[in-house]
Amino acid sequence: MRITFRQHGDFSRLQKYLSKSIDAVTMAHMQRYGEMGVEALRAATPVESGATANAWRYEITSNASGFALEFHNDNVVDGWFNVAIMLDVGHGTGTGGWVEGRNYIDPAVQPIFDQMAHDLWLEVTSL
Repeated sequence: MRITFRQHGDFSRLQKYLSKSIDAVTMAHMQRYGEMGVEALRAATPVESGATANAWRYEITSNASGFALEFHNDNVVDGWFNVAIMLDVGHGTGTGGWVEGRNYIDPAVQPIFDQMAHDLWLEVTSL
C-alpha cells in the first residue's frame, strides 16, 4: 500500500494569515497584561514591610517571532537572595532550619495568563 499526497498552489494565504496573527498582538496588549500581572503579584505577595510586594515590575521583549512578557521582583538581599522567590518556594536558614514557601506566584499570575490566552485567541480568530 502506498500513500501519496499532491499539493497545488502555495501557502501564501496561510502565510498572510499567520503574519496578521502576529501583528494582532501589540505592545499595548502586552502592557495591559503586564500591569494586570504586577497588580496581582503585588496583592498576593505576603506583606511584612511591603518591600517585596512593591518591588514587582514587568518587562516586555520582542523579536521577529513575537513578544515575551516577564515579571521581575527587585527585592534582592546580599546580591543573590531574591525575597519573592524564597517566600514562594521556601528557603533554608543559616542555622540549618527550613522556612516553608507559600506558593503565591503561580496562583496569582495564572488567571492573567488564562485571560491573555483567551483574549488574544479571540483577537486572532476574528481576523
